[in-house]
Amino acid sequence: MNVIGINGSPRKKWNTATLVAKALEGAVVLGATTELFHLYDLDFKGCTSCFACKTRGGKSYGKCVLRDGLAPVLEKIAAADALVIGSPIYFGTVTGETRSFLERLLFPYLTYTVPYGTLFPKKIKTGFIYTMNVPEERSKEVR
Repeated sequence: MNVIGINGSPRKKWNTATLVAKALEGAVVLGATTELFHLYDLDFKGCTSCFACKTRGGKSYGKCVLRDGLAPVLEKIAAADALVIGSPIYFGTVTGETRSFLERLLFPYLTYTVPYGTLFPKKIKTGFIYTMNVPEERSKEVR
């Protein structure tokens, strides 16, 4: 089993990165190979809405055409068996880098069918780790 970890925090040794690393350590104990990527170390942009990934019959159908620092990570995720994504919560949502990563990861596989479908070649186990600086009681509040 191959597990990819994504740290969407600008900090490589704080809460989010630590929790993603611990999740990967647990996978190693179970016999998995793992690799951790820090999004803030990569030179990439979010989706540019070029729609090259949506052109049926095109050479980039179902794949992001952008060739930047994120491209090899997306290829590794497509070949992985599991994915762990971590992000702190800033201003009520994931970091900007995490959002840009998710756009690039998900949009190329989305089909405009009813109901929506996916071009992703298989199902992979996915976990999402959120961290935020609030007491546990406050984190459970519904607004």
